Amino acid sequence: MGRFEITRQRSPEDAAAVAELIRSAEEAVGHELVTEHLFHDGAFGGGGDTTDLVAWDARGRPLAYAQVVRGRRRWELELVYDHEPDRVGEALAAAEEVLRAATSAVARAGGGHVHLWITQPTEAHHRLAAAVGLEPGRDLWQLRRPLPVGEPWDLKVRPFVVGRDEEAWLELNNRAFDWHPEQGGWTLEDLRSREAEPWFDPEGFLLHEIDGRLAGFCWTKVHADHDPPLGEIYVIAVDPALHARGLGRQLVLAGLDHLHRRGQRTGMLYVDATNERATRLYFDLGFRIHHTDRAFVGDVAPA
Repeated sequence: MGRFEITRQRSPEDAAAVAELIRSAEEAVGHELVTEHLFHDGAFGGGGDTTDLVAWDARGRPLAYAQVVRGRRRWELELVYDHEPDRVGEALAAAEEVLRAATSAVARAGGGHVHLWITQPTEAHHRLAAAVGLEPGRDLWQLRRPLPVGEPWDLKVRPFVVGRDEEAWLELNNRAFDWHPEQGGWTLEDLRSREAEPWFDPEGFLLHEIDGRLAGFCWTKVHADHDPPLGEIYVIAVDPALHARGLGRQLVLAGLDHLHRRGQRTGMLYVDATNERATRLYFDLGFRIHHTDRAFVGDVAPA
């Protein structure tokens, strides 16, 4: 390795080089490896709680990249390394180094619980995680099914209105997901950041109200850059006081129908493998496991 950096901001040239590493690695494995808005925060200083780490080879090309994000309840780590056959050995060694630097950064910031999220983990990922003291924790299933579903639904829904519905949505989302480590505790800033994303479409953000009060929602997302394109149920929830009314099934069907009318032929969503109520509903609706993402977890002591 030529040089190793821990940076909050990089030059535009370095940021472009790391972005190309991420693009080529994602192309090699066929799926997303890094959360785009978090990479942007780390690269250009937009996120005060995001740090990125880069290992470079002797010719100034990035070999491995990790980003460290301080969450509300824990630290989130993401990792990318070069998959070119003639560089992968050196890249794996660099990946271990950036992970060590990532856990050291957490220790210097006071320590805490760490989640390293890996999409479709391999044996190499298990070895890398073990080398820095992390072990397999949560499993997240990506489920898919063909569209259309063919099951009728009858639920009054309307599109989300930017500038009007944020407060009601946040209240319901945070109440419905108070148990969830990622989806619970959203802030207006979190929601605004999604509204600014190129994929955001309020027409696919479906709200169901009862007596003028938000009772449930199904927020969809189209992955237009995927080949073939994928229609995702991004977030879905029902008011906890209204469970057992069948609203969840109706909202899923409404969201999938919207995606199909947008031209999508495949519906997709993520669910925790241990969420039995949700997985039972999704399997009953014809979803099947496409792949597993895994969080490697551990506790880092303060430095």
